[in-house]
Amino acid sequence: MDEIALTRIAEALERMSPAPLEVPDFDAAAAFVWHVGPERLEAVKSVNRVDLDLLLGIDRSRDTLLENTRRFAQGYAANNALLWGARGMGKSSLVKAIHGALMEEYSHLKLVELQREDLPSVARLLNHLRGSEHRFILFCDDLSFSHDDQHYKSLKAVLDGGIEGRPENVVFYATSNRRHLMPRDMIENERSSAINPSEAVEEKVSLSDRFGLWLGFHPCDQDEYLAMIEGYCTAYGVKVAAERLRAEAIEWQATRGSRSGRVAWQFFTDLAGRNGVALSTK
Repeated sequence: MDEIALTRIAEALERMSPAPLEVPDFDAAAAFVWHVGPERLEAVKSVNRVDLDLLLGIDRSRDTLLENTRRFAQGYAANNALLWGARGMGKSSLVKAIHGALMEEYSHLKLVELQREDLPSVARLLNHLRGSEHRFILFCDDLSFSHDDQHYKSLKAVLDGGIEGRPENVVFYATSNRRHLMPRDMIENERSSAINPSEAVEEKVSLSDRFGLWLGFHPCDQDEYLAMIEGYCTAYGVKVAAERLRAEAIEWQATRGSRSGRVAWQFFTDLAGRNGVALSTK
């Protein structure tokens, strides 16, 4: 093969190879989103979150995760956390609110959001975070796996870290509607069709065991639902007669067929709009 052909092959390979990731200035923002194609960390100038004090009815989970995160920010040992349970009860809001509550005191604490479908690239992301002087909450929202999903293997790089171990300056928080990250019917199907039923699902189910903290979120009752709305009214200065507020809030949740923190916020958004109040997150 002549020299010209070799040069062309080398140039073609160079074009196919991704450019090295340009690590951002982590002091420029408090939060980042990990993207692939091309791989990059994109700064988020304003995080969509609510104040920690407005998250009601989840006191135990709030206090546990806040203390775990505070220890991590201080440089001490901390656990990965799985926030699981009912939809709309503030799992992802809690992660963002806790980061917001701590970042002024611990400016080196950064939030990095990772999409579930981008888990195969997580080892490269960890390598970029490993050498930083900052500390990172790696956050994956709505994490779950189906029977033919191989992304769970990449998750082990975050939870266990392989031969190098998980970076000391990274902790992983995930939210899921499922405690074991996979549907119950899928667990039963794999058990019934496998040669060794106990081993068939152990690898996937054991993923949740790798989280040091399991924080459960359960549907709220009517008193908690109304307390959430009253808290929003107080925080944003929306004044409505108590009986009218109660009646409208109950009617709203009846039309939705459920009560949750999300439903409470949706009702309050409508109420605030009708009363000429603009809402903002920080």
